[in-house]
Amino acid sequence: MNYRQKYQPTSIKNERISHIQELILQGESDTLDFKKEISSKSKIAKTMVSFANHKGGVLLVGVNDNKSLHGVSTEEEKFMLQEAATFFCRPEIVLTIKEWLIKGKIILEVIVPEGDAKPYYAKGEDDKWWVHIRVKDQSLLASKVVVDVLKKSHHLDTTLIKYGSKEQALFNYLKENEKITLKQYCKLLNISRQRAIKILVNLISIGMIRVHTTEKEDFYTMS
Repeated sequence: MNYRQKYQPTSIKNERISHIQELILQGESDTLDFKKEISSKSKIAKTMVSFANHKGGVLLVGVNDNKSLHGVSTEEEKFMLQEAATFFCRPEIVLTIKEWLIKGKIILEVIVPEGDAKPYYAKGEDDKWWVHIRVKDQSLLASKVVVDVLKKSHHLDTTLIKYGSKEQALFNYLKENEKITLKQYCKLLNISRQRAIKILVNLISIGMIRVHTTEKEDFYTMS
């Protein structure tokens, strides 16, 4: 694989520095992440797939969490990024990397496009493949429901979704309560986890229910 063709790095530039400075001032978000350096291929792959499973994003490598400039050694960092995107992301992610020289320090702008083959998986330190999604400024592990929604969004299914008593019971509950978890839904209707997941995935896919991913447990609300 040709490194330059795949990563399309630009030459180091002093112009348009304001572009990077503006990004830094914005702070980390669902589409922007700061990395002081690339120390782990599996960890950076986690961030890459979270962007690919979302709407894309930008990694600024050589920037500290407090927004100060740290700078990087470009060849070493590019190699780590190349390895992570190629061997630690599935499907492979094609990056665009730009180099910027700001106040004597090299900053890498790594553009991760939104994926067209969701869900994307990252190889963890346990050698297992996991799906991650971007929530605010965090890359979180995706639940089974979220993974199935990602699969459904890129595999068009023209099958009509059945609307019955179990769906109506969910809507009735959410009219009286702000949110519900998968466990609560299973208990509410005394149905299996698999059946509940299928119903939630269908309703999320057509925009009637919204999933909220957290570090502890997902919950669901009316859209």
